[in-house]
Amino acid sequence: LEISSLSEEDILVLRLDLTDRSSHEAATNSVLKHFGKIDVLVNNGGRSQRSLFVDTNLDVYSAIIELNYLGTISLTKYVLNHMIQRKKGKIVTVSSVMGIMGAPLASGYCASKHALQGFFNSLRTELTDYPEISIINICPGPVQSNIIQNVFMENLAKSLENTGDQSHKMPADRCVRLTLVSAANDLKEAWISDQPYLAICYLWQYAPTWAWWLMNKMGKRRIENFKSGV
Repeated sequence: LEISSLSEEDILVLRLDLTDRSSHEAATNSVLKHFGKIDVLVNNGGRSQRSLFVDTNLDVYSAIIELNYLGTISLTKYVLNHMIQRKKGKIVTVSSVMGIMGAPLASGYCASKHALQGFFNSLRTELTDYPEISIINICPGPVQSNIIQNVFMENLAKSLENTGDQSHKMPADRCVRLTLVSAANDLKEAWISDQPYLAICYLWQYAPTWAWWLMNKMGKRRIENFKSGV
């Protein structure tokens, strides 16, 4: 965008509901009709969670999986069919550091992101005959966005009242820039996070016993703060 000059026909905005899987093929076809091709798909739809498993209705978990996981792979399926025909394209999926670790109050969210990680890592192995189709997983840590305002709670009707201070999180524009750099360089996986969250990712990957100990310590305080409304 910094070096281009976009015109009206270069932009197409479509309303899309990831949970309405029956609409995904038509949406893909609308994009193809307008542009003639799809070079990049960025999967960036989803909702997080703030609730303890023992207090949470199972329909919340169903909704998380339906949106974060099934909706994402449904849209991917239709776009990938086109990319296979062209033998070219990039599929960039915004997962999360929660896709490579576990955390309290987010068991359903973590599960959905683990599912995305497993799916796209497996899909990459199915596309070895198409070396110019890139599967790129982006794993951001805490980012300043409205995701905290729209989290799932104990039941589908409940919303989070206190979103807390977001200033310690990575600015959204920096996360976007690093995501674009990762996509441009065809990185298979990128962890995008400030410290100390990035260090915890490395602990979880290479020293899981220490990571579990640390997460138990941090998690206990996190749960106490949540219960007290902080």
